[in-house]
Amino acid sequence: MKKKFTLEIADPCSENFDKMIPNTNGSFCSSCMKNVIDLSKKTNSEVAKFISDNKDKSICARLKTTQLEEEFVYNETSKINTLKYAAVAALVLLVSNLSAQEKEVVKTEINCPKPNTYKVGKVAYGQTRNQEVSLIIKGKLLESKTNKPFDKEAYSNLMIAFNNSQNPLKVNPKTGEFSIEVKVLKGSKTIMVTITANDYYLSKEVAFDIKSAKNDVLVKNIIIDAEELNRIYIAGGLGINYTR
Repeated sequence: MKKKFTLEIADPCSENFDKMIPNTNGSFCSSCMKNVIDLSKKTNSEVAKFISDNKDKSICARLKTTQLEEEFVYNETSKINTLKYAAVAALVLLVSNLSAQEKEVVKTEINCPKPNTYKVGKVAYGQTRNQEVSLIIKGKLLESKTNKPFDKEAYSNLMIAFNNSQNPLKVNPKTGEFSIEVKVLKGSKTIMVTITANDYYLSKEVAFDIKSAKNDVLVKNIIIDAEELNRIYIAGGLGINYTR
């Protein structure tokens, strides 16, 4: 029988997961003396299986906030049915093997027609490329309401990247300053900026004018409202809401 459920954390934990002691399933919290299971990197089916296997236990977990919006499904079967299905499967496999041994192997020959050959020639066409250029973007990451750097305690390990770069740069926690080399299309009017902190994430397009660059250096402050940053992780006692 299929069971559906959603997850909730009614009372989120304020402890820093990164400062906990790592172990096989997550990390150990020395404040509440509990093991915090990290479900944030598991697929929906893996989460469903974990809940099925531990449904009668008290669980403290770490989740992505998006997982609180998901509906999970797992098949609940009794141990008796599981053993019955296993016995039937084993019997079917045994009969199949015996039947296969009694049959003669029949050789078959498949005649495939030769593939048709076609003449291939060059196709001439005109192509206009939007040239990619490298430059350095330097400036400050500021919070729009205060026009000051983000709170280094609330937003620790603040990083910035442009155009989905795989090499984000750490922002100076005191001044908000950054200087990073990026590649952009010469005709770009916007640029994608990605900001991450330990538990926060934001990716958005901002206005961009490459003509303002001098000697391949563009000075540009990135001003963001703190409310735009999405909290991506949440931890605490896990609640399971079963649905029909």
